[in-house]
Amino acid sequence: MDITTHESAQISTSSTDNSEARAPRLRVAVIIASNREGRFAPVIADWFVSRAAEHDDLDIDVIDVAGIDLPTALSFNPSDEIKAVLTQVSPRLAAADAFVVLTPEYNHSFPAGLKNLIDWHGSEWHAKPVGFVSYGGMSGGLRAVEQLRQVFAEMHATTIRDTVSFHGPWSHFDEDGQHKDPSAPNTAAKALLNQLTWWAHALRDAKSVRPYTG
Repeated sequence: MDITTHESAQISTSSTDNSEARAPRLRVAVIIASNREGRFAPVIADWFVSRAAEHDDLDIDVIDVAGIDLPTALSFNPSDEIKAVLTQVSPRLAAADAFVVLTPEYNHSFPAGLKNLIDWHGSEWHAKPVGFVSYGGMSGGLRAVEQLRQVFAEMHATTIRDTVSFHGPWSHFDEDGQHKDPSAPNTAAKALLNQLTWWAHALRDAKSVRPYTG
């Protein structure tokens, strides 16, 4: 396992001013990118959500790609059946102030289901921060993350520098889904969430003064 972090990223959440303290809670959509049979993603998702729950200014919404059945053929005039699927997920993406994408690495890239979800949407991603939690073999999913940075840049989103990356995670969690040596990953998750929170507040505040038009 490798945790990518940066000491200077330990941004204190206790120094927020009174106006920010009174601001509405941030809505963070955690997107589980894997829909593979026998996937390990739920274990890491449960771990990360438990870390995010320690931030009392965040409301977490878990969006699981495995439960979203969208066709790969995009359409400007989708059928009623497709509209029904979009109705279940699009408002949740639109309501989010920030995103955390939890992705494995498949063949040096990210899952097709995640790309499909991204491509079916547009303004829902605009001017919002995106953080990454990745996992895989030797690379820990980091090649998937670097490709996703390019995709989200095209979607007018801002990606967070620091990531949480698990190399060979299958041996790092016990049968109850608890990390066996949580100090380093917990520190990395805190850094990611602190950065995500800062950007989410900054971008939400900016859009309240000057709406983002792309």
